[in-house]
Amino acid sequence: MPHSIRRLASRRQLLFAAPAAVFLTIFAIYPLLQLMRMSVSDVTVSTLNDPWQYSGLENFQTDFASPAFGETVLNTVIFVTIVTLLGLAGGLGAAILLSKSGRWTGFILGLLVFIWALPPVVNGSVWKFLLGSSGLFNSIGLETGLTTQPIPFLFDDSIALYSVALVNAWAVIPFNALVFRASIMGISPEVFEAARMDGASRWEEIRHIIVPVVKPTTLVLLVLTVVYGFRSFDFIYVMTFGGPGVATTTLPFLGYIQAFVRFDFGLGAATAVIAVAMVIVLAVLYARSVRREEANS
Repeated sequence: MPHSIRRLASRRQLLFAAPAAVFLTIFAIYPLLQLMRMSVSDVTVSTLNDPWQYSGLENFQTDFASPAFGETVLNTVIFVTIVTLLGLAGGLGAAILLSKSGRWTGFILGLLVFIWALPPVVNGSVWKFLLGSSGLFNSIGLETGLTTQPIPFLFDDSIALYSVALVNAWAVIPFNALVFRASIMGISPEVFEAARMDGASRWEEIRHIIVPVVKPTTLVLLVLTVVYGFRSFDFIYVMTFGGPGVATTTLPFLGYIQAFVRFDFGLGAATAVIAVAMVIVLAVLYARSVRREEANS
């Protein structure tokens, strides 16, 4: 009897999981398989609706042989690193500051939700104005004498990538802060009271209580923020369109340019597959770290 009950429960679980499996197959797995098939085919505007001609690894070879591809990969690594480090550090810092209820806590939390929910196109347009030659930051710098001429935040190939990355990090900080704050709020107040009675400073509370508690949350947010950085497209499109030159071009944006500007869909698909492969590697590393954490706990 217990065996039959377990088998019935297992069938019910499969039944409930079936809609999600169908949804993922249609909207995730099938498009990914099509993307991989396109990456090894010669697909252009003239052949898009015809049977795709197999071209092997030609698209990947074209990518790797391109002088701009190496710079694009480096841009992607730098971009994702800045977004991840600042996004996590800023989120944790904001969460610690907002972990205690205060007069402005509710207002600031609402502001964080507003920033996080703001459409990236609108967000990027606002920042493009703020960082422009006649924007707020340059106007303040010129009026106060801090600068003698406008700083080309988005037009200098040496700083444009960092400017867009900082804006992307600023946009992801609210989400990380809200998740970190929920984790910190789960810590019993008695723990902090006991630490204060033992003479612990605020920094020691953060180091020995908050940081260890939020470590599992940090691992989850690390992967989410890295993936967010990898797939960031809106801000680059609105603020710089990958320029000047290829200074702010990342792998996803390069794939867009190849497929929808140059209409070489096979080459764009190959670039997208490379980006997906990098994300999969990170996901595997994350799964291994989570498994290790569960084994040690």
